[in-house]
Amino acid sequence: MNCYVVGGAVRDRLLGRPASDRDWVVVGSSPEDMRRRGFRPVGQDFPVFLHPETGEEYALARTERKQGRGHQGFVFHAAPDVTLEDDLQRRDLTINALAQKQDGTLVDPFGFKADLDARILRHVSPAFAEDPLRVLRVARFAAQLAAEGFELAGETRDLMTAMTASGELDDLTAERVWQETRKALASPNPARYFEILRTVGALKVLFPEVDALFGVPQPAHYHPEIDSGIHTLLALTAAVGLNNDVGQDVAVRFAVLCHDLGKALTPPEEWPRHIGHEQRGVAPTRALCARLKVPRAVKELAVLTTAQHGRVHAAMEMRPATLLDLIESLDGLRRPERMADVLTACHADARGRLGSETCDYPQADRVRAAADIARGISPAPFLERGLTGVQLGEALRRARIQAIKQALAESQPNAQTAE
Repeated sequence: MNCYVVGGAVRDRLLGRPASDRDWVVVGSSPEDMRRRGFRPVGQDFPVFLHPETGEEYALARTERKQGRGHQGFVFHAAPDVTLEDDLQRRDLTINALAQKQDGTLVDPFGFKADLDARILRHVSPAFAEDPLRVLRVARFAAQLAAEGFELAGETRDLMTAMTASGELDDLTAERVWQETRKALASPNPARYFEILRTVGALKVLFPEVDALFGVPQPAHYHPEIDSGIHTLLALTAAVGLNNDVGQDVAVRFAVLCHDLGKALTPPEEWPRHIGHEQRGVAPTRALCARLKVPRAVKELAVLTTAQHGRVHAAMEMRPATLLDLIESLDGLRRPERMADVLTACHADARGRLGSETCDYPQADRVRAAADIARGISPAPFLERGLTGVQLGEALRRARIQAIKQALAESQPNAQTAE
């Protein structure tokens, strides 16, 4: 049988990027032949097998025919007479429709490498329009490859716009939308994902709460960029530079995406001020999370950041008792790691303003220091005195407030605040 590496592994090798998992296409074989050779079947919709030694995926070359609506409305045909060219022609982008032989030789029957060299994201054929998930996939590739200089081809942008207008995106499942969004949020340039979706009209369909921020003004004194939507994307970009924890980057960045959703609900007669937007933003944040079936931990961080980011920004002006209240509202005594994520999101918010892209954020230092002090006050001495229940809680709180007051009295650095 003839085996070829296809898709992302070939693309990334040609770009000099770290190698992704290799996917193989097998030409001239059948499911029976694959099983006879020891390959283990894993595909339900079409024949995919795992190599008996390497565990890599091998899929039989296939074609597809649109039969119903949505991402899953396809009938697949895999047979020994399906050629490599047939298989490559059904793929989404030209840069993903390249193959290489087992010896590493490039196979490019349609000359698609020219788009890779020119850094262009272009659809392979009109059949692209049959799968609405490809709108999100292209936006995600734009986010992942932004540093390489890739731009969206005009004809592909127009096709994606037409697909959005047709209503096909309404048939996408929440799981698939979140899967692509999660990958985009983990990319080097997540803002690009949402920019592309907005350009083709898909942001309004899939993320209406975010789309509603564009065109909503903010005070120029705090936000020289003025537009709330632009601020959100600037903050999202800032989060990339602040968050280096691979396990938490998606949660923090999603929290940044949601933090100002309440500004879209401010009555226009109150513009450009947005007093109370934090609490107004909780409902749309919850609605977005519910619709996309966002994981619970990601949702909790997004809701907490949305509700509390204004208070965090004001931490430098807080008295010790109010500062302790803030720490407790962030559950910072029991879950310092989650409080740290909220503080990172708030720092990204502060940096998400024109001219403030590298600003320090002393509010986070103050909150962390106060939390460490409060956490260091043990209940043991009070328990030894026989205090329990309400009395224990009140005594512990007084001691923590006093300790914070003493420790912070000597240092009052000026803070850069963000509305």
